[in-house]
Amino acid sequence: MAALDGLRILDLTQYEAGTSCTQALAWMGADVVKIEAPDHGDPGRNVGFPQHRGYSGYFCNWNANKRSVAIDLKTPEGKELFMRLLKGFDVFVENYGPGVVERLGIDYDTLKKVHPGLIYGRIKGFGTSGPYANFKSFDSVAQAASGAFSVTGEGDGPPTAPGTSTGDSGTGVQMAMAILGAYIQRQRTGKGQEIEISMQEAMTYFMRSRIGAGSEWGSKVAKRSGNRQGLPPVNAYACKPFGDNDWVFMMPVTAGHWDELCTVMDKPELLVDPRFESARARIDNRNALYEIISSWTGERTKREAMETLAAAGVPCSACLDTVELHNDPHLLARKFVKTVAHPNYGAVPLLGFPPRLSDSEVSIKSAPLLGQHTQEVLLEDLSLEPAELETLEQSGVIKRFKDADH
Repeated sequence: MAALDGLRILDLTQYEAGTSCTQALAWMGADVVKIEAPDHGDPGRNVGFPQHRGYSGYFCNWNANKRSVAIDLKTPEGKELFMRLLKGFDVFVENYGPGVVERLGIDYDTLKKVHPGLIYGRIKGFGTSGPYANFKSFDSVAQAASGAFSVTGEGDGPPTAPGTSTGDSGTGVQMAMAILGAYIQRQRTGKGQEIEISMQEAMTYFMRSRIGAGSEWGSKVAKRSGNRQGLPPVNAYACKPFGDNDWVFMMPVTAGHWDELCTVMDKPELLVDPRFESARARIDNRNALYEIISSWTGERTKREAMETLAAAGVPCSACLDTVELHNDPHLLARKFVKTVAHPNYGAVPLLGFPPRLSDSEVSIKSAPLLGQHTQEVLLEDLSLEPAELETLEQSGVIKRFKDADH
């Protein structure tokens, strides 16, 4: 039995901040039904390479294990179908721009009258109150607003966008956690509730260490340090054959790590060298130390450097790129890289769900095509007749998937 078997989510999310939330719940067994506009669906379907429009790799990475129902909520008939569907679900999640759900008439105050026990999750760039409430946001906007840009990049360079999309997906995971908390509470009280999360505020969760260690309770500006995250020799070092991502990052932060690094490089003299014998001395002579270590890593590939350093007890990793990530022997051995059937491209790799529950396993399924489950869900939940479905489709209220559509 899956952990969230029986939990039903009505998903009106798009792009990533919301879809990452509902996918996490789907991967634990929740039944997630994604409501999409019949004409174009989730805009995330078209992010990425043009030849993948309508079913992009981006979309597939955030919408696995969901069912797609295409309903036009801007029509009275579509709105009625949605309201009827709502009664059979535990949770509703949306991450539209400011004011959209209010204009559609599906805000929390409206829906709780239809379904008092509903858990209503809403993700907004800056929340629904405060001077920024009407500002639109995407991942990098939230990261800039949270301070993440200010601590990313080289110290003498500009604030820099982090490479990962934690502004979106980090917010989504926090919303998923909050939904489960509200669901447990409803088990005790029988009451639903509204959950709001601001992407700006969610991102500050990932800033806490930099704030705590570098800003004196918010009274000082935390500095950018690039790859030099802490005391030397913490840094990234080039490895042969010196391609764009041929680097190893090491983080020897304790005296024991420093001893192990010097030993594994066969340079015991560094331990008694006045330039490096103390943490203060290593800071003052960081450039000379960087050159010594770089000469050692430069004689090895990043995998060789990683394996040698790690075996000696030095915290480190090769800097893997996105191709290497999908072919990493460790991830493959742990069966973290899954293979799913893509209707257009055949078998494709998909990275798995990091949490591993010992008594709850859910197979990963490919993201749905637009309207793939419209007929299935409307028949199961609303018992519509085939003639009704045909009329709704002909009038543009719904879209049903047909093999000829892809």
